[in-house]
Amino acid sequence: MTDSVDIKPRQFGWNRRALLQGAAASMTIPALARATEAFAQEKLTGSGEVVVYSYGGSFTEGVRRQVYEPFTKATGIKVVDVVADLAEPQVKAMHQAGRIDWDIAYVVAQNYPEMHEAGMFVPIDYSLWDEESLAGTPARTRLKDAVAIYGVGMVLAYDQRAYPERGPQSWADFWDVKKFPGPRGLFASEATRNIVSALLAAGVATKDIWPLTDDKIGQAFDKLSGLKPHITKWWAAGGEPIQLLINREYAMSNVYDGRALAAIRQGAPIKLVWNGGYLRYNYATILKGGPNTANAQKLFAFLNRARIAAGWTQGTGYPGPNTNQLDYLPAELIPLLNINPENIGKCVIEDTGWLAAKRPDGKTNVDYLQERWLAWRTR
Repeated sequence: MTDSVDIKPRQFGWNRRALLQGAAASMTIPALARATEAFAQEKLTGSGEVVVYSYGGSFTEGVRRQVYEPFTKATGIKVVDVVADLAEPQVKAMHQAGRIDWDIAYVVAQNYPEMHEAGMFVPIDYSLWDEESLAGTPARTRLKDAVAIYGVGMVLAYDQRAYPERGPQSWADFWDVKKFPGPRGLFASEATRNIVSALLAAGVATKDIWPLTDDKIGQAFDKLSGLKPHITKWWAAGGEPIQLLINREYAMSNVYDGRALAAIRQGAPIKLVWNGGYLRYNYATILKGGPNTANAQKLFAFLNRARIAAGWTQGTGYPGPNTNQLDYLPAELIPLLNINPENIGKCVIEDTGWLAAKRPDGKTNVDYLQERWLAWRTR
């Protein structure tokens, strides 16, 4: 149950690799290349290398082109990326062995608290960040020893061909099968985001979602049970709902915003609804005991600059939290991004602390939700 970026090609015609490569190619910022030399300030120049975990595929290709290569050109520090399906198991194994081979790892937000408590990360040196980076990046995304590297939104999406005049505008509409008939999809694998959507559909205000009390959880499952007969397929792979919308096998579904963004930029007739979207951040961390900690700090400072953050967004499809990057992104892209203030203002931002907190029986809240979800799904 993670939000690592899924870059493996799928059986669908519109796989993530093809979509993101096409989107990245169409969203190049010429100013970015011209600006990198100006960023080679004395406090970021250096030598040697920095070893960075990456997801591989189109994600790594985009980050190399938009972030790592400009960083090396500007600072003289080489970036060595290592690919793994998930960072957390490897980081924990290295920590237990007392030998840290990486400098930077991207970790899922729900895994961060435990790893933080175990002392696996070093504090971030924010003194290296320029004023534009600090001003544009919300304090909630700049932790002592982690930085939000990108946000993943799960939002309602619908096929515009199914509703040519006016499609659903909220999760209440998603649940309204009479007003908005048609086949629906929901994410099969995880409880939390479906529970939040159900509560919003039931009329709970965004500001009142957290904490998910037992009463709210029960209310959400009651709401989900009413919709369950109308879910024609529970999707699992990130590209699946996009392809099913394109194929007209779904009229609407929840989807990852980055997947939908790439498809829309390629002409897919999909409309996103940000009202009630669920936003989760994944974190970049510098590993304690890594071989090139000073260089890792410099890379963090570099990639969070507004122009470079814009490059990250274009290379991956998933924006980091620095809102100043909006000044350097194509105008037609901005309405599709979770970083857009008009979009994020309508979203529920994940309360990672509550999800990671333990219940009286010793289980975390997220594990408790997941157990209930799996039991409900199999009934």
